[in-house]
Amino acid sequence: MAKKKRKLSKKISFLTHHRHLKHFIFGLGIAFVSVVIIIVGLSVYHKLRVDSQQNALAPFYNTSGLSTSGPIGQVLRSEPLGVSVQNGSALRIIYRTQRADGSITFASGMVFVPNNSVSGSPRPVVAWAHGTVGMGDACAPSRNSDPLSAISWVSEMLAQGWVVTATDYAGLGTPGTQGYLVGGDEARDVLNSVRALQYIPSAEAGKSFVVWGHSQGGNSALFTGSEAASYAPDLNLLGTVASAPAAEIVPLLNETYNTSLDWVIGPEVLVSWPTAYSGLNPAEITTSAGYSNYKRIANQCITSAALEGLVRTALKQDFFSEDLSTSAPWLAAAKANTAPILSPKQPVLIAESLTDQVVLPNTTALYIQQACKAGSNLTSLWLTGVGHIQLSNTIGPQVIGWIGDRFAGLPNVSTCNQPLPIAPASDPS
Repeated sequence: MAKKKRKLSKKISFLTHHRHLKHFIFGLGIAFVSVVIIIVGLSVYHKLRVDSQQNALAPFYNTSGLSTSGPIGQVLRSEPLGVSVQNGSALRIIYRTQRADGSITFASGMVFVPNNSVSGSPRPVVAWAHGTVGMGDACAPSRNSDPLSAISWVSEMLAQGWVVTATDYAGLGTPGTQGYLVGGDEARDVLNSVRALQYIPSAEAGKSFVVWGHSQGGNSALFTGSEAASYAPDLNLLGTVASAPAAEIVPLLNETYNTSLDWVIGPEVLVSWPTAYSGLNPAEITTSAGYSNYKRIANQCITSAALEGLVRTALKQDFFSEDLSTSAPWLAAAKANTAPILSPKQPVLIAESLTDQVVLPNTTALYIQQACKAGSNLTSLWLTGVGHIQLSNTIGPQVIGWIGDRFAGLPNVSTCNQPLPIAPASDPS
């Protein structure tokens, strides 16, 4: 009898445990579904909010009624940026610019004006060249709901009494195709963004400026430094800062071949370069998956493109069918947009993180090595433990100090006599 009772007790205990387990699993299922619904709901809400914001901005960026005739750099449209900026105010602008082939087009951008006069008048200028953000209209920094997130140092520059201009680049936010990693196009957009300040009386901007660019913008900044004297002799460039610059494009593309980065950078290159150079056929160097999706991915903003790249790489999907260096026309385009070595007369600051996994530090080391051999007046700043995206905000205080010395007329201290902290990439030439 006692034995039967023990068996019955065990059976009841098992059934009770099984019932609790079923309830627990059911509860987990409900929780999971709830989380999914919340995530989907937030995604839909975010998309609706972004779409609403972009629809409201669309008329400002519509350049169909603007004339290509008139001074290069002229501001044709401006309005408050709509964000609070410590130590100053911000404008959203449309200005006339020029492609490297001489054609006239329009670019959007931002202008930050200090609310003090500590630097005197006319005010010194800092021209910012942003990194890769994606080619869709909503990706343009001036169309971003939080445009200061990537330039957290701007308020400190305003406190110094400096004017900051930040181009979106022509074709990003405005109609047309962005000259992505087309150095000549981007340099003109940067230089004309400085000229644009002359059409904003409240800026009280002078002609002396320093350019700072990050990642893609680092390439833009170095091209700006190379072309400023010939293209914009009316301006006075006092120095160039390039952080994590996409300077050595050929080894960078070689070393990131068949990684998730291909799915981020590759689509933008394939949209941009055939517009600037004849004889480039994207179908020749992409997989079927890459060719079918590159235009769509290029128009995603950077976070979405990066996530898709990670997923496709995990699924063993390659973007390129062959290395760009094996195709003569594509290799020629890559070499044409390798960052130039600047004149020994021009101070240069190159900053990089040894833990950068996007612009690989050994490619930056290669640029520094070659620039120093050529006699560049170059200072290098190496960090570690800082990611690619965080680098430009992290080094803000050091860059502001360096720029302040240029505006003060102090000599640059070259570090070319110091050993590189990492072996340079192989020289593709």
